[in-house]
Order: sequence, then structure tokens, then C-alpha cells
Amino acid sequence: MATVTRTVRAPAERVYAILADGWTYSDWVVGTAHIRHVDAAWPEPGSRLHHKVGPWPLSIKDGSTVTALDPGRMLALRAGLWPLGEAAVRITLEPGGRGQTRVTMYEDFQAGPLRWVRNKINDLVLHRRNVEALRRLAELAEHSRS
Repeated sequence: MATVTRTVRAPAERVYAILADGWTYSDWVVGTAHIRHVDAAWPEPGSRLHHKVGPWPLSIKDGSTVTALDPGRMLALRAGLWPLGEAAVRITLEPGGRGQTRVTMYEDFQAGPLRWVRNKINDLVLHRRNVEALRRLAELAEHSRS
């Protein structure tokens, strides 16, 4: 499992607003090339975000489904990357002092071939990917005017 934490210089409400806008995922989720559709109920549990991952012409169409939600505090997803597998992702927000938010992202492969090759190299790749994802998320939140 990869766990990454970052302090974002923006209030939790602003960070959550980005998570609640499914159309922003290609802006901060590393590897997501394009958002094809976002269910109107996003980010309610059971709603889906339809995306493409990977570079063209090798991009894969798949989706992510919300598995749990605590508005403003936590979002959990089942992220698809079939035929390679799927991952469980959980993002938590902890409000801090001076308008800052501690964001923690947990990701682990749950199904498919990627689950069977769990090792330190996989964890390192996920860790680096998620460090960059949280850097991008922070940049969006810190430079947003909302």
C-alpha cells in the first residue's frame, strides 16, 4: 500500500471542492489523460467518473466509482485500470491551523494482475505517483480563487 501525506496551504473546503468536481481529475491524478463523463450524482457513493488513462494510442477507457464519502473529510474510490486491475483509493482531509489542510492519500491494488505483483517496486511507483498527484492537487487548491 502507498500512503502519501501533504499539507496544503488552503482550507479543507477548497480542497474538497476539487475532489467533488470530477472534471478536475485529469488535472491532478497522474496517468489520467482525459475525463470522458462524470455522473450527475458525483461524488455520492455509487457514482462513477469515466476516464482514459495512459498515453495515446495505448490509452485505456475505464472508470472510478465512489465507494464511501464523508463530505469535506474523506472520499474513497475503486479506480479501474482494466485489464491491469483496480485499486482502492482513499483521500482524507484534516483541517489544520492557519487555513491549511493535511491531505492523506492511500492506494492499494485490489484486483487483477497488478494485485498479484505486489512488491516494494510497486509500492515505490505508487508512492511517487501519489506524491506528484498531491503536489498537483495542492497547486490547484492553493491557486484557486474559490
